[in-house]
Formats: sequence, structure tokens, C-alpha cells
Amino acid sequence: MPQYQDLDIVWHRLQRSAFRSGFRLNEKDLAYLRNKGTAVVLGHAREFISARLAPALPAKDGKQTPWRGHPVFVAQHATATCCRGCLEKWHGIARGRALDEAQQEYIVRMIALWLERRGGGDGPV
Repeated sequence: MPQYQDLDIVWHRLQRSAFRSGFRLNEKDLAYLRNKGTAVVLGHAREFISARLAPALPAKDGKQTPWRGHPVFVAQHATATCCRGCLEKWHGIARGRALDEAQQEYIVRMIALWLERRGGGDGPV
């Protein structure tokens, strides 16, 4: 499997998954996204990814992403960027190696795409 996949190809695969396509932002998360703006929220995404996903062996892998409490968390589950297992299965990013900057930015772009198309974001970033 390639290290990076075309975002639209992965998007269409995710939308065929009843589980992945069922995620929506609740009113609190939607208000947060609108108040802060997509750029700020994606800054948070970069911080979360760097701390929670980027290490070769993340702490609590498979359970490190909460299900709610921030728009990024919801987007991560919707885009299968929530843990290293999902990254490997859906995006072809192997476990056991630290994520490089390009991989981390790919994940942020996937989250941004979901926020734009499904999350009620304020447009492309």
C-alpha cells in the first residue's frame, strides 16, 4: 500500500463505510468550529497529531483519541486518523515508525477535508 494516498480516493472509501460516514459534529463542537475558525482548529489538529499519533509507539494507541470534546476528535474518527491501526488500514501509513512532517500534514489535510465537507467548517484552508 502506498505511504500517501489521494485524499479523494480515501474520502470515497470512507464514505462507503457506515461507521466512518456516520460521524457528525454536535452543536457544541459546531459552535466551537464556527467561533474559532477552521485555521485555529487545524492548528489544534497539528498539536494533537504531533503529541498523540506521531510517536512510533504512541501511548494508549487505539484509545488515544477521545470520541467527543473537540471537532478534531470527531473528524479523526470519521477519517480514520484516530490511531496508528486506522492509519495503517485506511491510509497505508505503517505502525512502528514515527510520523514524519509530510505524513502529519497529510493527516491534517484529511481532517481539513472532512471539516470542509461534513463538519460545517468555514471553507477551504
